Amino acid sequence: MSLNQLYLTLLTGGIVLLASIIGTRVATRIGFPSLLFFLAVGMVLGVDGIGLDFHNVELARNVCTTALAIVLVEGGLTTRFSDIRGVLAPAGVLATLGVVISTAITAVGAHLLLGVDWQLALLLGAIVSSTDAAAVFSVLRILPLPRRLAGLLEAESGFNDAPAVILVLTFSVVPFVFHPEGAITDLLYELITGSLLGLGVGFAGAFALRRIALPASGLYPIATFGLGFIAFAAAGSAHASGFIAAYLSAVVLANSGLPHKSATRSFAEGVGWLAQIGLFVLLGLLVNPHDLAGDIIPAIVIGLVLLLIARPVSVILSLAGFRIPLREQLFLSWAGLRGAVPIVLATFPIVAGVPDSYRLLNIVFVLVVIFTLIQAPSIRFVANALGLITRDITREIQVEAAPLDVLDAELLTMTVQPHSRLHNVTILELRLPDPAVITLIIRNGRTFVPLPDTRIAVGDELLIVTTSKTRTAAEARLRAVSRRGKLAYWFDEYGLED
Repeated sequence: MSLNQLYLTLLTGGIVLLASIIGTRVATRIGFPSLLFFLAVGMVLGVDGIGLDFHNVELARNVCTTALAIVLVEGGLTTRFSDIRGVLAPAGVLATLGVVISTAITAVGAHLLLGVDWQLALLLGAIVSSTDAAAVFSVLRILPLPRRLAGLLEAESGFNDAPAVILVLTFSVVPFVFHPEGAITDLLYELITGSLLGLGVGFAGAFALRRIALPASGLYPIATFGLGFIAFAAAGSAHASGFIAAYLSAVVLANSGLPHKSATRSFAEGVGWLAQIGLFVLLGLLVNPHDLAGDIIPAIVIGLVLLLIARPVSVILSLAGFRIPLREQLFLSWAGLRGAVPIVLATFPIVAGVPDSYRLLNIVFVLVVIFTLIQAPSIRFVANALGLITRDITREIQVEAAPLDVLDAELLTMTVQPHSRLHNVTILELRLPDPAVITLIIRNGRTFVPLPDTRIAVGDELLIVTTSKTRTAAEARLRAVSRRGKLAYWFDEYGLED
């Protein structure tokens, strides 16, 4: 490659990157994952667009698998353990038993309705069985959902890639021979070993980073992210699940009180976005639009089986032993977004040489596009209809400020809703736990610093500074007073989450 070709390639890549970043803003405002825009960019660059011919499926699989690992590390580094601690058990069951149930039901539907052989049917079921971490993180983190419910969805999407990958690899054997007992043994080995390696790397890395003074603060985010990749690669080398290892190691590192937490989170989000852009553009390049027309109807049929039967049944059966309200189970059934993961998994049987497996890629691609257009924009409506969205909760604001990082402080905001009993309560009467404090109130477009005798009013936007250790208690106090007034404790109201 000459220098001129190199410059032209870099120029094209920079333009595509900037266009994709601008597209994320539009996608976020509309309310669905930006993956659709990135996929469209890849298709425009492809054979049916500008004319870039790319059909190296093995290269695409390897690059996209690496990108998925980056996305999972980013997801783990931006996950608060307190949000998922209480839902680890149901999330784990959803990510394992739920994936198996969803795979089985979808495979039966594909075999009976589309007439495909059992190997392709099982592959199709396994490919679309897991929710997508990138899609879930990008959509759900902008919705004011109950923290337990959002945490359950995030934890499930972080865990369930591993079982789906294991099932896809199991069904991609040529010639196809399926031994259930061997598959179960492999599944347990990969999940348990991957989990142990991820936790081990996470705790060891946190122990080391707390005791090593690096010469520049910018090295801490790189070191933290590198540890997540070490967990991914180590687990893969041990023939275990690298995806679950990457996610768990990142969760441990993010919640171990490491220095420069804000910088690490910002770095992870930036690298995660870059990975998503590259991943989706590459997948868009891999698919030719003129080949998709014949697979639209099969994709819709399988998507309806997945959305209306397989996902709800897997959620209900998986959560039967947990006290999860029915309305939350209904939301979990609808909010099981599919994104890059199924498209990437569809490349595995192609590389393995499974007959007619290229058709699976087209079906999965169409399914992801159509049902993302249906599901993602409707999630807010569904959550509202089920009564799950309330704005009378605190929301975290990410602020790039060294003093907050040094003090291990967090900046929160909440809006006082109509009928909230915070109305007319003074700052002094609110009695937030020390050192939490309301530093600013925005009222009718006017901003002011409250005094101890300032009364809170409906419609006020409150800015609250608290420490990580005090945050839970501060939120509980705000909920308690909002429900029963300043004498909430007299009525045995302690602000526990619903």
